[in-house]
Amino acid sequence: MSSSEKTEGIVIRQTDFSETSRVVTFFTHDFGKITVLAKGAKRLKGSFEAAIDLLTRCQIVFLHKSTSSLDILTEAKLVSRFQSQSRDVNVNYAGLYVAELLQSCSEEFDPYPHWYEAAVHTLEHLQAGEDYRICVLRFELQTLQTLGLLPEFEQCQCGRPVLDDRERWSLWIQQGVLLCSQCRQPEHSSRPLSGELLTMLRALAHTPVEQVFTGEITSAQFKTFRHLLTALISQILDRRPTMLGYLQF
Repeated sequence: MSSSEKTEGIVIRQTDFSETSRVVTFFTHDFGKITVLAKGAKRLKGSFEAAIDLLTRCQIVFLHKSTSSLDILTEAKLVSRFQSQSRDVNVNYAGLYVAELLQSCSEEFDPYPHWYEAAVHTLEHLQAGEDYRICVLRFELQTLQTLGLLPEFEQCQCGRPVLDDRERWSLWIQQGVLLCSQCRQPEHSSRPLSGELLTMLRALAHTPVEQVFTGEITSAQFKTFRHLLTALISQILDRRPTMLGYLQF
């Protein structure tokens, strides 16, 4: 038994299946991550044409099987293609990093519509020329928020609020909690943060993802945020994300 389903999705992975067909993974608005068999996708004049290239966004129809066999892609209509206006290769790497997070941090048929929209807007910002470093940071924060793992940047675990930009704080990576100077212990593996940096992190995390972020971030702040977000994401994946090895910050 199978049912025909329709949704919108972003191609986040594809692998060869046979001489003419591919296995394609989409992150979709309504179903989350799905993996489908695209029969004939490798033919030059196949029915899917270029609608299932990596990072393309398309309307798809697929047959969802009730058994363990692969679902079948029956239709894919191109909505938009990820094409950077910049010659900076980091923009393309940033797009691939979005795909890697969607692939690695999700389960099949576990929908997160807001996360899907965040990915769509992130790719749009990258194409429009927004600073790829900001795009990456914001999508990482959206990913943590989606998974319920975004640290509390407003107050210490003891309840003490962040009020002074000059005060020193620490983020306990393993637990994902903020620690004030009185709560931090030597055995905690933590990252030092100032009140000013925490204010900037809150702005990055809470600015609606469809809006362009207008705050100014210094090179030193980017460096601190990069180490922090790499540690948090690596904690989830139990490894360092592959695409971070290609991105320059």
